[in-house]
Amino acid sequence: MVRLAGPQRLGLVLALAVIALDQATKFWMYQYLVVDGVRAMTLLPFFNLVTVWNYGVSFGMFNTGAAATAWIFSLVALAISAGLAVWLARADRMLLTAALGLVIGGAVGNVIDRLHFGAVFDFLDFHAFGWHWPAFNIADSAITVGVAVLFADSLFGDEGRSK
Repeated sequence: MVRLAGPQRLGLVLALAVIALDQATKFWMYQYLVVDGVRAMTLLPFFNLVTVWNYGVSFGMFNTGAAATAWIFSLVALAISAGLAVWLARADRMLLTAALGLVIGGAVGNVIDRLHFGAVFDFLDFHAFGWHWPAFNIADSAITVGVAVLFADSLFGDEGRSK
């Protein structure tokens, strides 16, 4: 049995929490927007709930429409997540493990969508002055925050560690 230290435990808990929160919100929004047929709803002057199926990667890039795309993207995301999990197991700092947990949880949350629907279900739509940010979900948010923290940590992290 593998025993996890505090930092690794934090990363694992965050990954599981992101997966659970992502899937719960997607289930709820899918029921409301897709099953109930609402499709879109304005909540605030700058925020809508929408139904968007992302068959590509970030911002719909590499959307070829091929049926195998969901499987290929899922395998790539799982391979990257496995590599990040190895990094997580070796990490000894809370901020680093938290960031890795966010990225892993977000990636796995989107893989679940790809395997279930063949695409990622996005539903959060922010906009201003006629410009819409691409729709996203909780998993996408976790990945973005996690990567930003990893980037900031690599630039401004603990000055005492060797470079």
